Amino acid sequence: MTYRSAPSHLLFLSLFLAGGCAAPRAATFPSLLPRPIESRSDAEPVAPVTIVEPDPATDATLVDLQKTIDTAGTTFDAAADTADRLARAAHGDAVGSDRWITAQTELGQLDGLRATTSSAITDLDELALTRAASGKPDYPAIATLRQTAQAMLDSQAARIQTIQARLTPA
Repeated sequence: MTYRSAPSHLLFLSLFLAGGCAAPRAATFPSLLPRPIESRSDAEPVAPVTIVEPDPATDATLVDLQKTIDTAGTTFDAAADTADRLARAAHGDAVGSDRWITAQTELGQLDGLRATTSSAITDLDELALTRAASGKPDYPAIATLRQTAQAMLDSQAARIQTIQARLTPA
């Protein structure tokens, strides 16, 4: 290195140091303040309690449907007892025998009686949908009667299956 080259190094060093002393550009760092999502509540919202006012028209419809369901249940139980007795008598008989045909005929009648319960459930669903469409709140008596009818329908289907299992499959 000679004396002449030293000033070029000094020049380069002074430019480099002067660049470090310049004002910094505006930095865009993320803010450390809470974001909107961090300030929301994760608590379950409290649903307002809706007080259902008595509806005489709905209550009258429910009384009629309750009678239909009760009658369908009683009629079904009596017919199921008969079908069960006939199926026990036909147990092991060949397909197409007189006792087998008689038991199958009675089973067919059970399906028709079960359809009455199913129809009542459909009527309850339509009643609930009509209330909802008109902006009325849920009516607890509708849901209660529907649960009762659905339990009866499930029980009827299970009883038909049990009786059907006694007969020789076609």
